[in-house]
Amino acid sequence: MKMNNHEISKFIKEGVEGAVAYYWKTRSSQKEKGKKDQGLRSAVTGGAQMDGFISFFSDLIMQAGMPSDCLFNKRKVEIPGYFRPTKKWDLLIIYKRKLIAAIEAKSQVAPSFGNNLNNRIEEATGGAVDIWTAYRERAFVNSPQPFLGYVFMLEDCVKSNCPVKIKEPHFKVFPEFVGASYSRRYEIFCRKLILERQYTAAAFITSSRLTGTSGIYRTPAEDLSLTNFSRLLVSHVSSFI
Repeated sequence: MKMNNHEISKFIKEGVEGAVAYYWKTRSSQKEKGKKDQGLRSAVTGGAQMDGFISFFSDLIMQAGMPSDCLFNKRKVEIPGYFRPTKKWDLLIIYKRKLIAAIEAKSQVAPSFGNNLNNRIEEATGGAVDIWTAYRERAFVNSPQPFLGYVFMLEDCVKSNCPVKIKEPHFKVFPEFVGASYSRRYEIFCRKLILERQYTAAAFITSSRLTGTSGIYRTPAEDLSLTNFSRLLVSHVSSFI
């Protein structure tokens, strides 16, 4: 039985809070394991931290009526690329042999915001160009235009909220970047992913490691809220069921 608007709002709120709490608790446990396993960077390389978000999206999609056997995460998450044979996505929805949606969920914590921001931008934009070009070349056979989603959570801390200096030895950067913190840069990045139609929807939230285990998070920009993202995802998926 499908949920009404009130039930969907409650489901999203509780689901996101649970995913945020899971992220920080998982990260903490990985860090402790890393101390025991000398030399392992478990808290950095552990791939399970964003699993709470993927589980939330999976539950949301199934509540919308999508059969569970049409959802893929961890296994069978490869789809063809154009510039490479395949790319793995965090969550795929394949319904009646058609690609309905592909979602990527990423995060970043202190201290290496600068280098990792650049890497995330290159990964996300490169992945988008790859999948849309593959779609143009009918790599997904008769699939309709899929929902491409990007979700990002940034650690809310002093360093992520302080203005970052910019070097301009030859040309001026775009004005929106002047005086922008790393948090603001991630917000701009996610918004431009949508404006340039590289992704159907993007969500950006921040959370502090001090309160994150309680599921507390912030949404710096409402147009990039997880509520908005989730509703767009449900609307897209529901149109095929």
